[in-house]
Amino acid sequence: MSDELNKFNEAYTGNRPDVQQLIPDNVQRVLDCGCSVGALGEEIAKRPNKPEVCGIELDEQTAQIAKSKLDRVIIGNLDTIDFAEHFQKGYFDCIIFSDVLEHTQDPWGILKNAMPFLNNDGFVIISIPNIRHYTTICNLIFRDYWPYRERGLHDKTHLRFFTLKSIKELCENAGLQIQRLERNYRIYERPHYRNRFAKYLAIPFLRGFLVFQYLIVAKKRGPHGGE
Repeated sequence: MSDELNKFNEAYTGNRPDVQQLIPDNVQRVLDCGCSVGALGEEIAKRPNKPEVCGIELDEQTAQIAKSKLDRVIIGNLDTIDFAEHFQKGYFDCIIFSDVLEHTQDPWGILKNAMPFLNNDGFVIISIPNIRHYTTICNLIFRDYWPYRERGLHDKTHLRFFTLKSIKELCENAGLQIQRLERNYRIYERPHYRNRFAKYLAIPFLRGFLVFQYLIVAKKRGPHGGE
């Protein structure tokens, strides 16, 4: 299995402990949208209450690996998938979008289309890069350059870009109310041991420029969604 995983971008095959710790302990039915090789879902499924974990994955090779770990994996494009073909409305109590919405053409429509399949007490977990990171600004202002990379903030497969304000708009458009907001900080865009010190530099004025990813926990807004 390790040889198979080596074929894929390691940035998208991890089990995401930072996302795991946001997921309530009592979840019973989880949908991981953009589940990759199923590493995150596999960890969720190991919980004592043995929740059901389903996934949606675009890449067929990646999905085949995920199928060995999750209860069910749908091979499909989030931009075009009809959720109603595969799932019952109100079925899931947790839907995860872990660094996937920025790779889609219409993240606003995708998030909105998924909401009928979340029950009224359920949670949405979103991890999404912050394009306001200082490395973006420095490259544009001082280098007249937009970096295209194999991973990270400037992954060349990203189609959409978000700041905290536009993430809040994304959630609002889908009828979601943010319950919790966490931040992953980095000094360097790439993995680096010095990134562990980034949180100590994140004073109020600088914080938004050092956030690498925003992590959102949200619920449906309104009388039947926890407001």
